[in-house]
Order: sequence, then C-alpha cells, then structure tokens
Amino acid sequence: MSAAAHVPPPGPAERVVNGPTPKHAQLREILRRSVERELPPGSPIPSERELAQRYGVSRLTVRSAIGKLVEEGLLARVRGKGTFTAARRMELQLYLMSFTDDMRRRGLAPATEVISTSTEVPPVTSAHALGLAPGVPAHRLIRLRRADGVPLAVERGWYHAGRTPGLLELDLTRSLYAQLADGFDLRPDHAYQTVWAESADRETARLLGMRTGSPLLVFRRVSSANGEPVEDMTSWYRGDHYQVTMQLDRSIPGSGEEQPHYGGIR
Repeated sequence: MSAAAHVPPPGPAERVVNGPTPKHAQLREILRRSVERELPPGSPIPSERELAQRYGVSRLTVRSAIGKLVEEGLLARVRGKGTFTAARRMELQLYLMSFTDDMRRRGLAPATEVISTSTEVPPVTSAHALGLAPGVPAHRLIRLRRADGVPLAVERGWYHAGRTPGLLELDLTRSLYAQLADGFDLRPDHAYQTVWAESADRETARLLGMRTGSPLLVFRRVSSANGEPVEDMTSWYRGDHYQVTMQLDRSIPGSGEEQPHYGGIR
C-alpha cells in the first residue's frame, strides 16, 4: 500500500523470532506499540504482504495479528481501502444530556435518521417503567444517530403516549429532548441508567456498519420530568468509538458515612 504510514525497520527488540511465544502474538505486540506510540488516528498501516516481508513471517501470521487488533478496536478494516488505525474513543460520561447537545459540545455535527415509529403495547418491563397499566399503548421510536456522518448509536425507545400526544407527528430528526420541551413542556430532570456490554445482533450491526458480534456499550435510561416517567430508552453504542468514565468515591450519598461504595458517576 503506497500511501501507508511509515513504520521503521524492526530493531533488535522488534524482531519476530522462534520461541515459546507464537509469532502472531509477537507481531501483534509490535504492531500495538507502533499504533499506540507512532501512528495518529486514521493512518493506514502497511499491507499484509509488506508486513510479512518486513518481519519475515507468513501472511497468515500477519492476518492473525491484525485481526486481534481489529477485535480490540485499535485497528479498523475498510473494504477496498485497507487497514487503518482506529479513531480514539470518545469519553462517554454519564449525565442527563441529549445526544444532539453532547455531539455539539464535542464540536461534531449530529444527525439523526428515523428508522421506524409506531404506537403499540410495550413489553411488561417498559410498561412498568413508564407507569402504564397492562395493555395501555405507548409510542415506539427507533433512530440511528450519527456524528460527522459516522453511525455511532441505535436508539430504541418507548414514550408515555398520554403525556406526549402527537409525538410521532413531530420532526424526530431533531433533538428529542428539545421536542419534549417545546411541544409538551416536559424537561427530563431525573433518570435511572443501567450500562452493560453486548455483542451486536445482525440488525444493529447492519445499522451501525459493523460486523455481527462486534462489541457494543448498551445504556438503558428511564427518564422522568417533574417526577413523572416519560421515556424508557435503550441505546446501543459502538464499542470501538466509546469508553465510559466514572468517578469513584467511598461515601454513600446522603448517609454522612464513609463506606466502600462506587458512586459519584459523572
């Protein structure tokens, strides 16, 4: 690959040698050091053929080493173009802010694509979160969120239809929190949020432009306005673009006692 970033010839500490450590593992660590110390985000790396010649290994060994770094999110393959160092992950701090406002705060251009809308009976867990009786319908909204054109998250949410009549008739490509404030005088001011890791299913992977099984960060948020639940939304964020930052302390809020407790999420 002629446009690949320059990787200096291997020094004595960066040679792949016969020994107890598999060659693909040795090469993986050599490439990791190069990516982390020398190459800026978005830089192309040399082709498999060039790396095989440089380190005296087979292309299968190179492919295995690169594949592991792709899985870790340090490298990204682009079909028809090659392999590149991945963009640095964005800090995803846990506070009550819309995706639109968060991306603008970072200097990125947010964009939203509405995948589907409906009004239907929600699953029991969402009905309970929204304070709905069994069989009462809610608004269902699925959206794809982008920043600077890159798909970052899929949102699948349920909204209290009684508190948001006509919600699905609005321009849902705009900030939803702005729509709730402008159209219904609802300003979410409190939320419970749960975070976990998950592998991308086929549909989520397709929307995010990833492979099925790729790592995701998942956030389920139940938001309230003036003490009344409004939203039960689950968001699937690309694991190769995000990391979560928390602040940990030893105090339980409001207790006045110092205890081993993980709190103070920011």
